[in-house]
Amino acid sequence: MSNGIANGHSSAMEHVFPEALKSLQEADPEVFSLVQDEKVRQWKGIELIASENFTSRPVMEALGSCLTNKYSEGQPGARYYGGNENIDKIELLCKSRALTAFGLSPDSWGVNVQPYSGSPANFAVYTALLNPHDRVMGLDLPSGGHLTHGYYTANKKISATSIFFESLPYKLDIKTGTINYEQLEEKAMEYRPKMIICGASAYPREFDYPKFRAICDKVGAYLLVDMAHISGLVAAGAMESPFPYADIVTTTTHKSLRGPRAGMIFFRRGPKDSSRMAKGEAPGSAYDFEDRINFAVFPSLQGGPHNHQIGALAVALKHVATEEFRLYAKQIKKNCVSLANSLMSYGHKLVTDGTDNHLVLWDLRPEDVTGSKMEKACDLCHITLNKNTVVGDANAIQPGGVRVGTPAMTSRGLVESDFVTIAAFLHEVLELCKEVQSKHGRALKDFTAALVDHPKVADIRSRVELFSAGFAMPGFKV
Repeated sequence: MSNGIANGHSSAMEHVFPEALKSLQEADPEVFSLVQDEKVRQWKGIELIASENFTSRPVMEALGSCLTNKYSEGQPGARYYGGNENIDKIELLCKSRALTAFGLSPDSWGVNVQPYSGSPANFAVYTALLNPHDRVMGLDLPSGGHLTHGYYTANKKISATSIFFESLPYKLDIKTGTINYEQLEEKAMEYRPKMIICGASAYPREFDYPKFRAICDKVGAYLLVDMAHISGLVAAGAMESPFPYADIVTTTTHKSLRGPRAGMIFFRRGPKDSSRMAKGEAPGSAYDFEDRINFAVFPSLQGGPHNHQIGALAVALKHVATEEFRLYAKQIKKNCVSLANSLMSYGHKLVTDGTDNHLVLWDLRPEDVTGSKMEKACDLCHITLNKNTVVGDANAIQPGGVRVGTPAMTSRGLVESDFVTIAAFLHEVLELCKEVQSKHGRALKDFTAALVDHPKVADIRSRVELFSAGFAMPGFKV
């Protein structure tokens, strides 16, 4: 009888919601075909975008699960909707795993795992701790910073951070390509920001967190560390941890952390150390970040959390705590050093002459080729990277460099010798760029038109695809 009822309901479903039980291929062949094309692109190409990675099958299963159906505004145990008993357990598990992944005690640190991504996470921190028009200092975007750290131009405020708060970016030393902490301190002493942001999207070296902390203490500023790019390396102990020095730490979860696209905010909790107390604070005063940040995430900026993301993040964080992941993170660095050394062996210039992390910033100005042209040529050869400003650049539209990263291809099992091969491909593409530019002029339109049917492009692309297809693809079968 129950089977009959089930079959009857199934039959009714076919009339009420006919797409509900179909596969994607059955329901929408057009989108299915495009997804398949993207799978092949990822498999056959060399992925060198420093902010991208290949996540796992269990993470993707959680992303495509029934968790996407549930609304859960609020915090675990204090929701604005019923039926959240399982969602609460998943979010609490995710938070516990987040603290474990970074070796943090729940007595000293808390975490909010509801931000939809890194940019909302950063803006939630600003909303929580700053008043409109309070002052912030972050690394300038052309120096390798991030849009959300307060970027603006002479003619326009670009980032919402620069619209709602007063921003004074700090810049890199033009000679070394690194942060000049003495100049940063001088600027901070004069500007007196309420928050200093340490973090970058294209900076190949370690940050000196003790110096950032000392500067913040001198001017009475919060220290926010945005470790979106390097969080996987931090969790694995492959890079210095910001947690002993920061007040707040934010991160995305899909870059070197290799999870779903989401964000996290870590905040100090519990009694303050005497060195962190403001003037006039009573001994034993506690941090008040938790309620302020939770309120900023919801209801100030977001509605219901994306529970499929939180579930998928919990899965990813479980893996982050393993020895396998620690070895992966260390291999990212080894591969990046190999890539850097190989590029420099051809005589190419890298900003800071190397790397401490997962990326290199390749200065193409000595080659008289723009980052835009190198990106386009690499695309045609099935190598994916991105144009990027380098220190001293005056034009962000036609920047002088490219950013090259190793996390994604390391996830496919590549080791140091493989990145020697990749460096050879990149050198070959650059030489092709110089050849085409010399014959067809400097205009990007003419340059691209000449490249499309160039026989060397087809040759390089075929060898790139043969090389890349020899490595397994995480997460899915092709």
